[in-house]
Amino acid sequence: MAHCLDSIIDALDVETFVVAKDENEAKEVIKKIMTEMGLKDIDVVYCQHLGPGARVRARGYIFRAGDKYGWLKGADGK
Repeated sequence: MAHCLDSIIDALDVETFVVAKDENEAKEVIKKIMTEMGLKDIDVVYCQHLGPGARVRARGYIFRAGDKYGWLKGADGK
């Protein structure tokens, strides 16, 4: 069975509210979460601190423009 991320064409976005003292801590938390999900190329695209935490959205790239796209491979892997 193929890895589930192989079905993603470009990126995976995650948006959540995390408990954090400021925006920097919230960014560190979301990056750690996405790294633990197996994503390596991560951008924080939105972060706003509100009271006890922050609303944060991050994008984990599976493929960026110009990459060798895994979803273009045939069943034989070529």
